[in-house]
Amino acid sequence: MFLVAATLDRTAVERIVRELVTERLRKQARARGDGQPSPLVVNASARHMHLSQPDFEKLFGAGAKLTSMRALYQEGQFAAEQTVTLVGPRRRLISNLRILGPLRNLSQVELAFTDAITLGIDDIPIRLSGDIQGTPGGYVMGPAGMLEMKEGIIRAAMHVHMSPADADYYGVKNGDIMRLRVGGAAAMTFDKVLVRVDPKFRLEAHMDTDEANACGLHLTKEVALVK
Repeated sequence: MFLVAATLDRTAVERIVRELVTERLRKQARARGDGQPSPLVVNASARHMHLSQPDFEKLFGAGAKLTSMRALYQEGQFAAEQTVTLVGPRRRLISNLRILGPLRNLSQVELAFTDAITLGIDDIPIRLSGDIQGTPGGYVMGPAGMLEMKEGIIRAAMHVHMSPADADYYGVKNGDIMRLRVGGAAAMTFDKVLVRVDPKFRLEAHMDTDEANACGLHLTKEVALVK
């Protein structure tokens, strides 16, 4: 491979690169129909909780409704006005833990590693959302009651949401692993970014606040996904 590359002059190499990039963009344009690839958005996901309907009513009362404070980037997702208090080992607390909506079929808490240490959990597992079997639990306090969680406290695995057209553009499928490069003064590459594909998804990568702080995400616009 290196011997072949050495025989090409710079002009030829640049032409090949342009052709490869152009073909990828054309492939995306055909799949999308609007001539443009999706812009990649990378967001830091602060600690939060997802609740099932029964657990929500246990915390906020029978007939209570989850109300939106602001919309999130993914269509239909929102940060709710309601918050709870999470009680961990040794009675350590995290207050004002935001609930994200809509309600789901199971309850779980997503924390960064430093959040987990604050709560008293030193071995929080990294899991995909919904994969909570065997994970730590705790107590959640709401205005109308308390919920005992036998399990469900996780550190969410870094992941990227994408539509089938985006997946076709990058040449990946649901469940694949990609790399996320973040530029800037604290540039780094994250090697394990799980691909999640759904027709409703917008192209967005999620990392937790520890990861975002480590790479200086708020200071850079240089981000790229690599297969």
